[in-house]
Amino acid sequence: MATCGGNEPRSVLTRVPPLLTDLYQFTMAYAYWRAGRHNEPAVFELFFRDNPFGGGFSLFAGLSDCLLFLQNFTFSDDDVEYLRSVLPAGTDAAFFSYLKELDCSSVSVSAVPEGSVVFARVPLLEVSGPLAVVQLLETSLLCLVNYASLVCSNAARFRLAAGPRRRLMEMGLRRAQGPDGGLTASRYTYIGGFDLTSNALAGRLFGIPVAGTMAHSYVTSFSSLEEVWPQTLVPCGGGGGPIDFICLVKGWLGRVCQLLGSKTSLVREGELAAFLSYAIAYPQNFLPVIDSYSVSCSGLLCFCAVALALYELQYRPLGVRLDSGDLCRQSLEVRRVFKECSEQFSVPQFESLIIVGTNSISEQSLVELNKKDNEIDVVGVGTHLVTCTRQPSLGCVYKLIEVRGRPRMKMSEDPEKSTLPGRKSVYRLLDADGHPQMDLICLSEEAAPKAGVSLTCFPLGLNKTLQTVTPAQVTSLRLDVFTCGQITFPLNTASESRERAQISLQTLHPHHKRLQEPHDYTVALSERLHSLVSDITKGNSKGSNFLLSN
Repeated sequence: MATCGGNEPRSVLTRVPPLLTDLYQFTMAYAYWRAGRHNEPAVFELFFRDNPFGGGFSLFAGLSDCLLFLQNFTFSDDDVEYLRSVLPAGTDAAFFSYLKELDCSSVSVSAVPEGSVVFARVPLLEVSGPLAVVQLLETSLLCLVNYASLVCSNAARFRLAAGPRRRLMEMGLRRAQGPDGGLTASRYTYIGGFDLTSNALAGRLFGIPVAGTMAHSYVTSFSSLEEVWPQTLVPCGGGGGPIDFICLVKGWLGRVCQLLGSKTSLVREGELAAFLSYAIAYPQNFLPVIDSYSVSCSGLLCFCAVALALYELQYRPLGVRLDSGDLCRQSLEVRRVFKECSEQFSVPQFESLIIVGTNSISEQSLVELNKKDNEIDVVGVGTHLVTCTRQPSLGCVYKLIEVRGRPRMKMSEDPEKSTLPGRKSVYRLLDADGHPQMDLICLSEEAAPKAGVSLTCFPLGLNKTLQTVTPAQVTSLRLDVFTCGQITFPLNTASESRERAQISLQTLHPHHKRLQEPHDYTVALSERLHSLVSDITKGNSKGSNFLLSN
């Protein structure tokens, strides 16, 4: 199972062109421009309404991609000519000259750091700048955050389901929603807690350790020992001349079959040939899939014979992969055979060889795996991880909260779809054990809460009443990450964001991390923000407007 890693080249993170957006962003921008409102100062915020997968938390991801998108936001001449061809007839030609000069030099962003545990309704990004520009950013920012955060959160749940001992390998590229989806999945599942990826390009771009050896097609491509070439292997370190490896393995096969009471006549010659050929090519990286035919009658016997021959020549095979059937039962049988070979043939390392399990693994099957006796060291996950089969979208939204310094609020017959008006600060209140106990959303001009000082607030949600809380610690949740066109917060590598995610998850109380029926985490409004919402809802807020929609 080959692995590699390195420092992530920051220049290769996702680059999103400004045309990757909805056409109505341009029609609105034109209408703003036509009305002379395009440079009015405006503020939007990005958040999601419900924690994904029925869970109690999410992980915020995609920030580095967002910052690079903002830094490189410009329209080429070709972009503008295309827009000229698709916008309605009668669009003023001067608007296209305006687009050619457009960039994010007047845009600023505050954000939660990537890899942080976050909760529903908490503003993750606040984007301020000229109205037309920050409107044009909407779809692209949502695209960059929605899937990244969803798949990162999914990976964190798989990590919790697997427990800390088992290593997890992402192998979903062939099932991902296109090449961009595949790369995004590899990067953000690593941040969410996976250890390895099968995606070679993700390893190259993001410094994620990569792994992989062979598939069933390699095994089934062989039919006889005559296809093995070369047939010799030099002992590790070059001591001595080439050894007839086929002859050596045949000898070991007889001894293994005698030990286990198996018949050599049942061993598939093609499978043995495939293992021989691969071991000669990669004697230090020998980890074959052993269920192409029969694990107990052929695959396991072939592996043991080849692996013992490698040990005799001072090489270190890695282990096996199981890809079908009852993985738990098979892993116990494989480990038992490894231990018998270790004891019988005096090869101590043999009993600790790696057992990899793959086979349409889901979060639930990982939970079940932990309830059963098994010897699986590494689990490979593909489809259910990268496609997020339990929930296809996080549902992030990007809503206007202020124009010309005046708060704006979207109201709805569904209270859950109403927005919170005005620029805000967000604080995380911690209890005496260092666990997050509440996220408090305040108006930006309010003083920050203080540790050890009680405060009153209004938890979000139906039928929530005034609550008093005394935090042991208080942290500001958002940081200034992009100011007047410049990135002002270091772009994190995948490894750095992964470390933050794991630390952030460790601080979360276990009852919020439950995969089933987690406790609700409290997100609350300050009294002043709650009062503003009430005033606008009643139509009493001076200078404030709201939008009514279904």
